[in-house]
Amino acid sequence: MGSRDQIDLSKLPKHIAIIMDGNGRWAKEKGKLRVFGHRNGALSVRAVVEGAVELKIGYLTLYTFSLENWNRPKIEVMAIMELIVNTIHREIETFMDKNVRLNAIGDLDLLPNKCYNELTNAMDKTSGNTGLVLTLALSYSSRREILRAVRNIADKVNAGELRTEDIDEEIFEDNLFTKGMPNPELLIRTSGEYRISNYLLWQIAYAELYFTTKLWPDFRKEDFFEAILDYQKRERRFGMTSEQLN
Repeated sequence: MGSRDQIDLSKLPKHIAIIMDGNGRWAKEKGKLRVFGHRNGALSVRAVVEGAVELKIGYLTLYTFSLENWNRPKIEVMAIMELIVNTIHREIETFMDKNVRLNAIGDLDLLPNKCYNELTNAMDKTSGNTGLVLTLALSYSSRREILRAVRNIADKVNAGELRTEDIDEEIFEDNLFTKGMPNPELLIRTSGEYRISNYLLWQIAYAELYFTTKLWPDFRKEDFFEAILDYQKRERRFGMTSEQLN
């Protein structure tokens, strides 16, 4: 019996976030350039999206390109941007067929025009879809996102639109990029690294963390199902005791 058959469909996480790590190491192990790993990593994205659609997961957020990634060699950055453009263009019909709505978070204005235009066109085209919300974290920094939220709230206080005593978690979350989305209940990271890498720091406060040594280009649908199955075996207490939950 495979992992898919063991999954309890009544206890699925509404939102899964993934740190897709290991493309460069995967390519290096094969004596190839890093971009070769990124290209093969796109196949893993397709497999995971298919798995999420199959299970009727509501939200899937992928750490696609961090704000810090702009510091990588220019040739690699250009190759990644071109890959994003080509992948979105190639997959748009699949998104429509599978009822997937494409979304993006981050400092998108830093993206090259071609990449930004392809992304926004795809988001517009899929905006009416009602299935999986696939969010790409692009040019994304969680610390930058939190600072942006603080500034937005401060501006509203200064403008008399908001009182400081009324600021609560709900108002804060309404000023994050992820406004309107449930917080991730499961965070997956590939490649054997055990860190969060400035990703959704506020949103994953109570997420279950799942780490695997598999490099991202080797991560497939069955691995995705295994992560969900592991999630379902955990007891989520949110500060309470097991006795209280039971």
